[in-house]
Amino acid sequence: MNHRVRWALAATALLAAGAQAQQYVYPAKGQSAQQQTSDESACHTWAVQQTGYDPAKPPPAAAAPAQPTTATGTQRGAGVSGAAKGAIVGEIVSGDAGAGAAVGAVAARSQSRRQNAQTNQAAQQQQQAATQQGQASYAKARAACLEGKGYTVK
Repeated sequence: MNHRVRWALAATALLAAGAQAQQYVYPAKGQSAQQQTSDESACHTWAVQQTGYDPAKPPPAAAAPAQPTTATGTQRGAGVSGAAKGAIVGEIVSGDAGAGAAVGAVAARSQSRRQNAQTNQAAQQQQQAATQQGQASYAKARAACLEGKGYTVK
C-alpha cells in the first residue's frame, strides 16, 4: 500500500512539473529575457491565486477514508458475521453448521479485502483527477496572463 502511495505521489509530481514544461512562451513584442523572466514569475503568481493550484507544490495525496481493519486488511467482524451466516446456511443445506461457518468466514473476509481495495483505488483516482484538473486550470490561467502581456504561448 505504501508503495502505491509513493508511486502515485511521484507520478503526480512529474505531471505537475510537466504542466508548466508543456507551454512554450515566445516574446512576440521583443521583450528582453529579463522582462520575460519577470513576466513569467508574475503570471505564475497570478495563475496560482486564480486557480488555487501551484505546480511547484502539488497537494499531498489524500488518504483513503480510514476504515477499521485487522492486520489482514479486512474490516473487523467480517469473519464473525460471515461465519454466522455460513453456519445458518450450512445447517439448512447440509446439516453441517461448522463447515458452513468456515466457508462463510473465508468468503466474508475475502469480500471485505476486495471492498477495501476498491475504496482505496477510487480515492486515488479522485485525487489524480483533481490534480489533473488543477494542472489544466493553472496552465490556462498562466497562458492567459502571458498572452495579456504580449507573449505567444503554445
